[in-house]
Amino acid sequence: MRVIARERLKPDKGIPFSTDHLRRLEKKGLFPRPIKLGANRVAYLEEEIDAWLESKAAERSGEAA
Repeated sequence: MRVIARERLKPDKGIPFSTDHLRRLEKKGLFPRPIKLGANRVAYLEEEIDAWLESKAAERSGEAA
């Protein structure tokens, strides 16, 4: 299991959203929620981020709604 820090989402996964926008999406259930690693540190499970990206690609190609 690998984790990705919030600031690494853009360079590592191509997700250009700001921290505020990510929090809004998370609150609405539209983006994976992070796990808390410490008092001031969160990260995302890479497999959940990859699954989210795959779902977005599937939506684009009409494979899923």
